[in-house]
Amino acid sequence: MAEKSSHRPGNVPSTDQEEEMRTPEEFRYTEEHEWVLPVGDGRVRMGITDYAQDQLGDVVFVQLPETGSQVEKGAVIAEVESTKSVGEVYAPVSGTVVAVNEAVLDRPELINQDPYGDGWLIELETDDPIDQLLDAESYLQLIDRE
Repeated sequence: MAEKSSHRPGNVPSTDQEEEMRTPEEFRYTEEHEWVLPVGDGRVRMGITDYAQDQLGDVVFVQLPETGSQVEKGAVIAEVESTKSVGEVYAPVSGTVVAVNEAVLDRPELINQDPYGDGWLIELETDDPIDQLLDAESYLQLIDRE
């Protein structure tokens, strides 16, 4: 494995801020490193966090549930396989799978490239509140302890 240089091109040192994991404030998070974002009409979109994809390494395969599947909060609903390991993805809320991101099935590297955007995994229809999940500040405190 090639080591990363401690300097950017032109010998400009990187800053701590550039090396921090991205954690959008409008999202909610789980202790298992999933993110949740309300998208309207009782639906939430979810995926794995920047921290999780960084820990996994290069994602090479994704297994997602079928649309229409019922999921229970805390149950394994997807798997993300990398060159280093296989990570299980847990349902942050109970509900019905109403959409899966077909793009990550064909291009799993989207999870590494854009975990909060094009690398989303599943949309769920749910009545569960998401305000019990971690806010960005609490999630950052969690990963600082790991």
